[in-house]
Amino acid sequence: MIIQAIDYEDGTRLLEGYLAYHDTGKAKPAVLIAHDWSGRREFACKAAERIADMGYVGFALDMYGKGIVGADGDAEKNGALMSPFVKDRALLRRRINVALHTVRQLPQVDASKIAAMGYCFGGMCVLELARSGADILGVISIHGIFAQGNAANEKITARVLCLHGHDDPMVPPEQVLALETELTKAEVDWQIHVYGGTMHAFTNPKANNPNFGTVYKELAANRAYLSIANFLKELF
Repeated sequence: MIIQAIDYEDGTRLLEGYLAYHDTGKAKPAVLIAHDWSGRREFACKAAERIADMGYVGFALDMYGKGIVGADGDAEKNGALMSPFVKDRALLRRRINVALHTVRQLPQVDASKIAAMGYCFGGMCVLELARSGADILGVISIHGIFAQGNAANEKITARVLCLHGHDDPMVPPEQVLALETELTKAEVDWQIHVYGGTMHAFTNPKANNPNFGTVYKELAANRAYLSIANFLKELF
């Protein structure tokens, strides 16, 4: 596996992506990975490596800036990093579209075959990427945040897959219904897989805070990754 740090910029903000792929001499489909609220840390990078092992190019993008990260369990710091993007969806959309543009220019990538997936905050990011009208085949929200923000939607052309825990306190059932309604009205090809007895952050083995609503669940995680593999195979 080849690993590369990729510097790129959004205006004056320097960002650092994490690229993972197996070199076969041919351009491959690519999957952007949007990190959780703690920043582009090991979890997102390992996800890029998982994508590389599936035969694609994995790119763990950076929403916050090179070297800017939070920490496990530090809700105050992580929340402060995420908050500007939750409040300003135009900023969020611009930042993640810069990552998409960066990946599209890479020689290892088949520019016609790109998808995106994201965890928690990153799930919100990839949904906003779709809402921005980005030319991308599909997006996958993994225990992501569904609520719309303050930016109007463009025409959504991406297929949408959401993997959601029914007991996730951050996304109550009414928000699930609202997203279903939003995507149906927009005539999007969408799926929402809801796992019973499952909280937020269920794919993260370090998540173990039931009072906060973040708990790893191996069964749901395994089911989610099977769905991800099937969805990407369908897209590409």
